[in-house]
Amino acid sequence: MNQQEQRWVEAARAGDKTAFSHLVEAYQRPVYNLAYRMLGNPQEAEDAAQETFLRAYARLGQYDPKRKFSTWILSIANHHAIDRLRKRRATFVSIDDNPVLQNLEGDAPRPENEALAMERSREMQALLIKLDPQYRTPLILRYWEGYSYDEIAQAMDISTSAVKSRLFRARKQMADLYRQRQAALIPPSSGEAQAAHGRYKRSTRDQEPPFYHAALVGA
Repeated sequence: MNQQEQRWVEAARAGDKTAFSHLVEAYQRPVYNLAYRMLGNPQEAEDAAQETFLRAYARLGQYDPKRKFSTWILSIANHHAIDRLRKRRATFVSIDDNPVLQNLEGDAPRPENEALAMERSREMQALLIKLDPQYRTPLILRYWEGYSYDEIAQAMDISTSAVKSRLFRARKQMADLYRQRQAALIPPSSGEAQAAHGRYKRSTRDQEPPFYHAALVGA
């Protein structure tokens, strides 16, 4: 936590609402991103992010200054997102509800590389939402937000070794889901189809995200 952020935290704890608004501006993106990746719905993610900051403001008196504010606020966001998931009848979000897919609709021309990137992002979210929350959270914080193992451990209130273990299992599950998805695209019903399927798998390997490769090699 830098000195400016520390001053904001101290002022906010003393009742300065303007200082807290600066903290909101600094962390609204990572809090929203975590909520969206966990919940898969932009409107619900916005509501969850707002509720996270309301809870954080109400609990400023409980904040330990020795702890990073970033991990503290993300811990609140993570617990709230999990609470929302528990209240759902089902945790899977349809691809049709994914805003990235909706953005691909329309008549406006798009560069091919942008469309491909959006397609992969859509596919990623569809796979990610299938993971159990205990594996989804560390994956998001590590690969989307770039947090260290120790920071993730603080945000999730677990040990660093538990973070590494959950990340390993999350990567493996994502790789398995990815293989299943690709295998379903070209059913190997004949010798020719099997050969085509093998070529397709090799050609798509280069498109897999980094943690897919890590899972495949056992990292």
